[in-house]
Order: sequence, then C-alpha cells, then structure tokens
Amino acid sequence: MEKSRVLIVGGTGFVGRRLVRASLAEGHPTFVLMRPEIGLDVDKLQMLLSFKAQGARLLEASLDDRSGLVAAVAQVDVVISAMSGVHFRSHNLTLQHKLVDAIKEAGNVKCFIPSEFGIDPSTMGDALEPGRVSFDEKMDIRRAIQEANIPHTYISANCFAAYFCPNLAQMGTLLPPKEKVHVYGDGSVKVIFVDEDDVATYTIKSIDDPRTLNKTVYLRPQENVLTQNELITKWEQISGKVLEKIHIPAEEFLSSMKDMDLAHQVGVGHFYHIFYEGCLTNFDIGEDGAEATLLYPEVQYTRMDEYMKRYL
Repeated sequence: MEKSRVLIVGGTGFVGRRLVRASLAEGHPTFVLMRPEIGLDVDKLQMLLSFKAQGARLLEASLDDRSGLVAAVAQVDVVISAMSGVHFRSHNLTLQHKLVDAIKEAGNVKCFIPSEFGIDPSTMGDALEPGRVSFDEKMDIRRAIQEANIPHTYISANCFAAYFCPNLAQMGTLLPPKEKVHVYGDGSVKVIFVDEDDVATYTIKSIDDPRTLNKTVYLRPQENVLTQNELITKWEQISGKVLEKIHIPAEEFLSSMKDMDLAHQVGVGHFYHIFYEGCLTNFDIGEDGAEATLLYPEVQYTRMDEYMKRYL
C-alpha cells in the first residue's frame, strides 16, 4: 500500500522533531511546515535544514496566510500538529483553529492529528483552575474538527518520560534527586510513562490504520504503568542509592499553588490530577478508543528502567 504523505506542523519542537524522524523512518513522504515567523532562530532553521537533508520537504507558509496554508495542506494526505501546549514554554494550541480552517477548505486530508499527546482532555471536565485551560482549549479544537467533518485521530500519550521519569516526578527539575524525593500522597497511584520516541513511533503507525480513524489512541505500555513508589524503587536499584522519602498530603500540595506564577499553578494542578487522582488510569478504554501496544505489538517500547540508565 502506498504510504500517506504527511505534513508536520511544529516540526522543530520536542514532539515534532521526533514525529519527523519517525515519519521518515516509516517511509512516508514527509513534509514539514516552515513558518516565516522563525525569524532569526538559527537553531530551528538548522534543524529544518537537517530534516531536508534526511529527505523531508519543507513547505513555507504562515498560519496567518490562509491561501499559503491551504496550498501546503493540499499537497498531503495527513496533517499532524505538534504545536506547543505547555505553559512554561510557548502555548499555541488555539492557533490550531487556523489549521482546522485550512484543512476544511482544502478538503483532501484523510486524517488530522491535533496537538494533544498527554492526558485525554475528554476525561478532564472537572479539572482544577487554572490548569483546566489546556484541556478546554484541546476540547475546543476537537469540536471544531468534528463540526468541520474532518477525519481525525487523537493521541493520548500520558506522561513523557523526559519530564516525569528520571526526576522521579519532582517538579522544578529534570534530573534525578540526589538525597531526598517528594512522594505524592502514599505514592501508590498508577501513572503511565512513555518514551517520547515511542510516542512518535506509535503516532506515525496509526495514520494509515483504519482501526484508529475518528478514535483516540491511548499509549499504555503495560511495563511502564507504574506507581511513583515503583518508579523510585527502580531508580534506587539502578543507582545503588536509597533516597529519603518525604510524603506530601494532597491538601499541602494544592496549597503550594497560592504563591506561584500561572505556569507553575498549571503544573501543580496537572500533577495533582495525575499523582493523587490517578486520571491516567482511572478509566477503561471504550469503543471510541484503542490501545497502541495492542494495535502494534511489533514495536519494542522502551522500559523506564532502561530510560533512567541514561542519567547515571
């Protein structure tokens, strides 16, 4: 079967660059949107040129240039948005409305994957302020996609390992703790950790698969469904160090928000839902969803103990 032509928007970002590599590795004709707004960001430009050298095509268009964006979309079968949705960097989720409008006008796209890749926003109707803005914006995009009758797939990749695993889910650092570790509640809530490269691999696998069309694909690699306690134990076994555990009750954790800026308040709210409420694992996948490791058992996903060994 002929491989779909894939356009990746946000291809220089944390997820986007991995999607470009995965798409090329799977043999898809791969296009990357190059936005004039790149300006003097030489690192992004060099990355885009490296994609070109690897076989990707660069399509120049601005999200504010409707005709240029429609022309870019018209050249492909699948559009994947990897635009940033995190508050401690740029937060661009609402710009995807322009992409949705262009896809609707072009009329040829057989699958659109919007930028989600984390917690399933459809399960977060009771999320805390101010962090719920991320889920509300993602649901707004979903409604726009569905109202435009655009074929789609949503990707729920849970916790990116780089942000949650080696640091043992500590806020404010990406490195493993040396002496003490904060444990959320009793540390027994199940959480799902996924290697970012695996996120990209599963996403690209899904685009030509009729089993994923108009559904949510959940990434739940069973050996990476771990409690915080289990994650800490893995690190202690790998590193040979025993850490002092400091348990934080839910009320104390939430009260820490009051003196924080918006980005950190959003982070605290999301951590609360993940590590205290268990929002990643407290529901079963329904008929409108599918689980990636069952769909693609041939993918050898990275286990978290292997991931953490990089940090020794």
